[in-house]
Amino acid sequence: MTSMRQNPLTCSGHTRPVVHLSFSRITPDGYFVISASKDAKPMLRQGETGDWIGTFEGHKGAVWAATLNYEASKAATGSADFTAKVWNAVTGEEVQSFAHKHIVKCVDFSPDSNYLLTGSNEKLLRIYDLNKPSESPEVINGHTSNLKCCLWLDDRTIISAAEDKTIKLWDVHNKSEIQSLELKSAANDLEISVDGQILTVAYSNKVAFHNARSFEVLKEFEVGSPINSASLHPTRNVFVCGGDDFKMYKCDYESGSELESFKGHFGSVHCVRFSPDGELYASGSEDGTLRLWQTIVGKTYGLWKCMQSDDVSPSLTCDNAIKVDCC
Repeated sequence: MTSMRQNPLTCSGHTRPVVHLSFSRITPDGYFVISASKDAKPMLRQGETGDWIGTFEGHKGAVWAATLNYEASKAATGSADFTAKVWNAVTGEEVQSFAHKHIVKCVDFSPDSNYLLTGSNEKLLRIYDLNKPSESPEVINGHTSNLKCCLWLDDRTIISAAEDKTIKLWDVHNKSEIQSLELKSAANDLEISVDGQILTVAYSNKVAFHNARSFEVLKEFEVGSPINSASLHPTRNVFVCGGDDFKMYKCDYESGSELESFKGHFGSVHCVRFSPDGELYASGSEDGTLRLWQTIVGKTYGLWKCMQSDDVSPSLTCDNAIKVDCC
């Protein structure tokens, strides 16, 4: 019996490394994915197919973070040009720009899209009221090193990680620390599960899962390579991760055992995320590409149009739509 081969959709267009990506929730028009790159030109694509929709033009330095709000009507980006920008994701127009005093490394919309959270190399978190853009932001000070990740947990709490090897939970209204978790090395990536219960942490060569509010360790697994990013499937049955050995790993959530591993990139994997329906996962790499991978190899979905051959079962034959230059 021949195992099925993973054939990722390869989305080119960036001219420098892809360092961050985010999916929207599912909208009436499907779902979307945005990618951040050191080429200063974040790109928006159709999530199911990787088809290029548009490029947000305006940053003058590497873009380190990019995200979409739930409805995919707004995009936000953080850049080495010391700004965070909010964009109309439908027209591509820049809506707001917020000046910082150092590189902006992470951005996230509040659940209601009314606020923008940013984290920068100033060691500060800022919260901007998008309905009152001229007002000064709320500032949260508590980390002792550069911010790496920041996320809204709900409309009252946020989670952040910094190079000081800590992860912190904050009360937005009081600007006070609720919980703090110390790691042996700085977290490279954070993800909150769709239900807000599980915090996925990638650091060193480990992927750890914590209670998102108490920070209690639920599971922790070692992977055979330094890991830059990890993502938990919406059903919590598997997780994917990638790092410095150019590979994508899919592992069982309960045991941590490796189910599949695929080498498709030609550089370190910087970011990975499952799509909101769990049918695929995306990865961004030092090689400047974004790739989409099937969660269930061989399933007909999006641009994967596959059929089983008559003489080999369950081998897979795919048409030329499998590899696509999305630009």
